[in-house]
Amino acid sequence: MIVNCVHIAVEPGCIEDFIQATIKNHEGTRQEPGNLRFDVLQNANDPSLFLLYEVFESEAAIEEHRKTSHYLAWREAVAGWMARPREAVTYQVIAPGDRARW
Repeated sequence: MIVNCVHIAVEPGCIEDFIQATIKNHEGTRQEPGNLRFDVLQNANDPSLFLLYEVFESEAAIEEHRKTSHYLAWREAVAGWMARPREAVTYQVIAPGDRARW
C-alpha cells in the first residue's frame, strides 16, 4: 500500500471553490477499486492550507487514478487557484498491513 500526502496552498479568494472541486474528486476517487482512503483536510490555523491524504493499493492504482475523468477535471479546475505548486510526499505503508484495517 502507498500513501500520498499532498500539501496544497490555495489563494484566499478561491477556498470555497477549491473545497467543492476537491469534494467531487474525493467522491470519484473513493469509487476506484484501488483506492483505500482519500481524506481532505483543511489546516485549523490557516484555512488556505490543505492536505490530501490518499491511500492506494499500488503504484498501478495511482497511475489508473491519474487517468480518471474526475481527477483530470479536478486538476484542471484547481490549477489557477493554487498559491504555489502542490507538493506530494509518498510513503510506503508499514502498518497496518491488512487491507481490511483501512
